[in-house]
Amino acid sequence: MVTPAWHACCVSTLRDLAEEHTGLEPADIDHLHRIAGDWQLLSDLSFADLLMWVPVKRADGQPREYLCVAQVRPTTAPTAYQDDQVGKIVGGPEVAHLDIALAQERIWREGDPVWYGDTPARHEAIPVRLRDPNDHEEGYSEVIAVIGRDTNLSTARTPSQLELNYLTTADDLAQMVADGTFPPPRHPGETTSAPRVGDGLIRLDAGGKVTYASPNAQSAYRRLGFNAHLVGEELSALTSRLAADPLEGNDAAERILSALRGESPPRQEMEARGATVLIRALPLLPAGVPIGALVLVRDVTEVRRRDRALMTKDATIREIHHRVKNNLQTVAALLRLQARRVDAPEARHALQESVRRVASIALVHETLSMSSDEAVEFDGIVDRVATAATEVAATSIPVTMRREGTFGVLPAEIATSLVMVLNELLINAVEHGFPASEDDDAPPPADDESGEVVVSAHRFRKQLHVTVADNGQGLPEGFRADDTQRLGLQIVRALATGELRGSIELRNRAGGGTEAVLVVPLGKR
Repeated sequence: MVTPAWHACCVSTLRDLAEEHTGLEPADIDHLHRIAGDWQLLSDLSFADLLMWVPVKRADGQPREYLCVAQVRPTTAPTAYQDDQVGKIVGGPEVAHLDIALAQERIWREGDPVWYGDTPARHEAIPVRLRDPNDHEEGYSEVIAVIGRDTNLSTARTPSQLELNYLTTADDLAQMVADGTFPPPRHPGETTSAPRVGDGLIRLDAGGKVTYASPNAQSAYRRLGFNAHLVGEELSALTSRLAADPLEGNDAAERILSALRGESPPRQEMEARGATVLIRALPLLPAGVPIGALVLVRDVTEVRRRDRALMTKDATIREIHHRVKNNLQTVAALLRLQARRVDAPEARHALQESVRRVASIALVHETLSMSSDEAVEFDGIVDRVATAATEVAATSIPVTMRREGTFGVLPAEIATSLVMVLNELLINAVEHGFPASEDDDAPPPADDESGEVVVSAHRFRKQLHVTVADNGQGLPEGFRADDTQRLGLQIVRALATGELRGSIELRNRAGGGTEAVLVVPLGKR
């Protein structure tokens, strides 16, 4: 029986489905996540689809049903399922093999082939246990899920030596899943299960000698300088001899030996003869007995060459931003010196404004010079620009700046123009929103009177919405942004509608003061 409900399989995660439909504990769900992060290896070795089934919460007396919370297809064989099974709930005779694996806590392999449409398939069921690290006697908790291993039989033929070794290793790993010893703990910084089966596979016996090496694994070691056949070689000693750096070779050899002892070492890259090979060693411990190790290798020479080229390019770009920042700071210093030598107040004020504009652009390049990509964390830049605006303000009352919300990370092409717009809006808010200290016509401020400028930012539907609001005097009577002759506002309008491809609106606030509302699209440009 198949329940006709599909639970948003395209968007629901393993955790969402398990929390909604099962009574699994968080530690159980974390273990299922770790399996799903590493089970491509088992799927490829098995030439089979893997489906993760968890028992659904049911009222007493009702037949047990199972929910598929994860699925992986093999890259080494045709899939048994053309459609996604995640979110599917099944029960009745269709899940008899899952019931047996769950109740008897063993791998189920009996049964005749079944048909999915025109595709014949073989069912297997692997119970999933979570090893209890605090229980050194028994070592296991109850079965928390069942993995269905379903093989497409439409291309069945006499298996080759490679396929026989793959299937033997897959059976060992399946038993480790049932024992609770697979997958191994993930080491810090390891986010994927690479290298994969197709990259290169070596199987070692309990003594550390190679019993099988796939053609790609043989090729990887040939790149390292070993031209003979790997079978019969003691892999740890061979790997140590081949490494260009003796310390690196000893480290790689020790990781292989630790896998033979039943440990799970982290992956390592090894270099020799200009080639770089990624090595991952996994212990083989079916039924808790160490019988050898599985070593996956991948030739990553070209990948690392491209990485080094990208690192060189990134370093060059950062150096360019650093030099641009230095040049802009030099320009700002020269303008500042010129302003001090000018007697005309209007000319001095214009030069000082230019200094602030150049300095605000320099802030963006300073941030980019310390970033690994062409993006900046914009909140810090806004805070520094706001602080500079209050420091140069000559107002009769104290004015404070405050930021609400977050700008987040912005690409450089947006950040450079946006910082100029915000610099102008903040300066305008302070200078034109509050009376100047030398304004003799302005009434004296009250003891508790103070000014405030608030910068608000939030993202909504791939747009950045920014508001600069003050509690000052408001816009003058008859003010029209389109007709203004102020250079600062002309710069704001030109950048907002041109470079930023957004919109800008200046208006009086309902409670007094002025607010500028800026909307900037964040989509691809």
